[in-house]
Amino acid sequence: MVNAKMNEFLFTRRGLFSAAAGSAAGAVALGGSSQAQERVTLETLQCAEPLLAVDYTPQERQQMVEGIDQWVARAERLRALHHPNTLSPASVFDPRVPGVTYRAQSNGEMAWPGEAGPCPSDEVDLAFAPAWKQAVWMSRAELTSRALTAIYLDRIARHGARLECFITVLAEAAMAEAQARDRERAAGQVRGPLHGLPYGLKDIIDVAGVRASWGASVYKDRIAQESAVVAERLREAGCVLLGKTTTGALAYGDIWYDGVTRNPFNPEEGSSGSSAGSASATAAGLCSFAIGTETLGSLMSPSHRCGTSGLRPSFGRVARTGAMALCWSLDKIGSLTRSVADHPFVLQAIQGGDLGDPSSFDHGFEMSWTRDFTGMKLGYDPAWFEDTGAPDHAALEAARALGVELVAFNLPDWPYDTLLTQLEAEAAAAFETLTLENLDDQLRWQAGEAWPNTFRRARFASGVDLINGDRFRRQVMEATHEAFSKVDAVIGPNFAAAMLLITNYTGQPQLAFRSGFVDAPSRTLFGTPQNDTGQTFRVPYATSLWAPLFEEGRILALGAALEDALGVAQTRPETFA
Repeated sequence: MVNAKMNEFLFTRRGLFSAAAGSAAGAVALGGSSQAQERVTLETLQCAEPLLAVDYTPQERQQMVEGIDQWVARAERLRALHHPNTLSPASVFDPRVPGVTYRAQSNGEMAWPGEAGPCPSDEVDLAFAPAWKQAVWMSRAELTSRALTAIYLDRIARHGARLECFITVLAEAAMAEAQARDRERAAGQVRGPLHGLPYGLKDIIDVAGVRASWGASVYKDRIAQESAVVAERLREAGCVLLGKTTTGALAYGDIWYDGVTRNPFNPEEGSSGSSAGSASATAAGLCSFAIGTETLGSLMSPSHRCGTSGLRPSFGRVARTGAMALCWSLDKIGSLTRSVADHPFVLQAIQGGDLGDPSSFDHGFEMSWTRDFTGMKLGYDPAWFEDTGAPDHAALEAARALGVELVAFNLPDWPYDTLLTQLEAEAAAAFETLTLENLDDQLRWQAGEAWPNTFRRARFASGVDLINGDRFRRQVMEATHEAFSKVDAVIGPNFAAAMLLITNYTGQPQLAFRSGFVDAPSRTLFGTPQNDTGQTFRVPYATSLWAPLFEEGRILALGAALEDALGVAQTRPETFA
């Protein structure tokens, strides 16, 4: 007998499967399936061949067609099973190259990066201050969590609607949490350096009892049953949750079911995505810091657009249990801040493995604020800087001034875009129900590059190509490790060549930091002009640092020094200052 729990697993709400499905009669048991009723013909096979770039002879097609219906029936039986978003594949991605020993690191207490100075009396100055300075002022009893939380809730009430950066605001709960953190501090029970700091959490990360809509109309009334590991770790660190920040639907872009998240430096344009609300809210001074995720640019791109600093940790360093899965072999959780110096404290709080995420593991984190950069081998490719913005050149010159040794950095000239099949296939599998039940039509964004079309197209990806793409990924991992083993870090434009794509697939960490400003028209998701009026706006610009696996400390120390040298991170968006 199948109990209720097992029944839920075995059958989807389509309810078309029967116990006989495992037999040859399984295809018939699907009843209304047109694929089962209409046998695949020779003509069907021939027409399908261009989709997969193959060319078979008539004799080969005849052999194939004699057994192809069994393949179709098998696929139908697999689709009839229930695959919840929380169910990860048995094949688990590990970014660690076999045979390589990675430097062991401890998890010791970190010093503050500098002198915080006196606590300002102006509320706007408090709101835009780096999180680490806010923490110092709290430790000196010059600022309370309650006061800072009230400031942020007021700013969210005044500016949140314009920016469309919060989906859910937890005002009452946040004030209660802040008061509890103040009571703990008064009793000498300080949970850590982030104790009392208010933050925003991307809406694909669950908090028990709170709506987690994943930015999509299909899930807009979804209430989380359990809290994600990262949310629990931040609670244990003493942080105060202000609310859930907006995300492009199903973690793509800045278009969500009820709006488009805005860039505080130019509210006429989107904030990019998909950690759209987290970047917008942080840049606008609506929280001390925020948590986002990245599969392929979702921390880096909104940082570039909104002027925040984004840290994408090494793959597997931060457990994703309780976060929406888009691509199990690529998803990562990281932080968005106004100051590079804030990232280490957040990373220290959220890192570590969890049994609920088979791709996660424990690896210590160390960094030093007093590192001497003289002789540090910083890789770069001169070709990256031939046609890029002035801020990238300013960042490169600032690095030279710190005494680094610039060395050539190159990766093989390979077709890295072929790796994208894995992301598209995993994402389509994660949200198969939307495609098969035509729920994808309910998503607001329906452009050719949006998820609905991508999910449909992915049904035609070859399984053979998918496996070979994964094998190519192994080659890329080995080549990237070899290149990174010759340098301490790498510097380049935020989207230099294929570095964003490559390092997301290999798992190396990336840090985006504000390096200057440029004049640009109002842009859509991927930076193309929204109109041809010729009007431009002064907006932030980011440069990136990359490091070998688990060496976030290197790029955080260097990034903080570059940020100080460039002196542009403190500039606020005028409309919200």
